[in-house]
Amino acid sequence: MKKQIRYSPEVRERAVRLLYEHQGEYESQRAALESIASKIGCTAETLRKWMRNQRLIRASGQTCQP
Repeated sequence: MKKQIRYSPEVRERAVRLLYEHQGEYESQRAALESIASKIGCTAETLRKWMRNQRLIRASGQTCQP
């Protein structure tokens, strides 16, 4: 079993921001997710969840929570 790594909220926000900024450079969103996730050391699915959570937080008007 892999050790669970806790990423700071700043790292999560930066990873999602990178995804939005560079998404146009890839053939698909999945390709962007995989590339950026590998650079920060998480899985593409983890980054996808962070992106989804950030969208929900923005839509609800709440502040980010760790």
